[in-house]
Amino acid sequence: MLTEMIALIAKRILAAFFTVLAVLMLAGVLVHAVPGDPVTAMMASSASMTPDAVNEMRDRLGLDQPIWRQVGDYVLNALTGDLGTSFRANEPVALLILERLPNTLLLSVAGLGLAAMIGVPVGVAAAVNRGNGVDTFLTTIMVLAFSVPGFWLGLILMQIFALRLRWLPVAGTDLENMVLPALTLGLAYSPIVARMTRSALLDVLAEDFVRTARARGLPESQVLAVHVLRPALVNIVTILGIGFASMMGGQVIIESVFAWNGLGRLAVQAMLQRDYPVIQGFVVAFATSIVVISTCLELLYALLDPRMRRL
Repeated sequence: MLTEMIALIAKRILAAFFTVLAVLMLAGVLVHAVPGDPVTAMMASSASMTPDAVNEMRDRLGLDQPIWRQVGDYVLNALTGDLGTSFRANEPVALLILERLPNTLLLSVAGLGLAAMIGVPVGVAAAVNRGNGVDTFLTTIMVLAFSVPGFWLGLILMQIFALRLRWLPVAGTDLENMVLPALTLGLAYSPIVARMTRSALLDVLAEDFVRTARARGLPESQVLAVHVLRPALVNIVTILGIGFASMMGGQVIIESVFAWNGLGRLAVQAMLQRDYPVIQGFVVAFATSIVVISTCLELLYALLDPRMRRL
């Protein structure tokens, strides 16, 4: 068992490294995907845009080198933690990302925790009451909640709890400011968690070993807790992991609505200012987070299901 786990960990880490390497290469050519001259686009709103300034910026960003050289330099520098320098802030991109990353992580964890606390019990209740009025009611609520756009839900919550009731602040990055954006993320993602939990439990409830456990006279609560939930955990953990990864990069609108200083808001500001080094850094950070989360999920699968260690 230990040998299998060590081999699996080594294999997944190696695969993650090459995936991140491919992401760095793609990010290196991202600036060349911009229509026209990226330097001219970045300096379009600058009063100091002169031919000499454009040439100086092109030399500063290394855009006067062949593309293969630029991509190679970007990858090598990124592997050492150098993601370039922000054109607008004139600060290292890696530093800007590290300053905002804890806020995004905190908000993602809070939002995912709320989604799990809401979605998992609702999914279990719907699966246990399959086909009756409770299942129909909960499924209808899940479908309606899933159809609500996240930004609209955030504005409604802000209108109710911040502007009318004045219970919570409108915007900011303090802990009390995290309640509304975390609640928005949790409510927006909980229908997906509930539907996946319901589907996973229904698949397990149809298995022969569950009927055997019931035939032995075990209490229904014990059947659910011991014989049903554990096999279904793989699917539940999958959707929670995917949710965490999507929240890490999908908070762009939510962070902008609530003025939460995370990576999403940083990316929006960089796009509006055409700060391409920061945009490249955001792409790298987002993709790397997905790779890390996917690797951790695969290792967690191996702990939950020994059969996964042989894949």
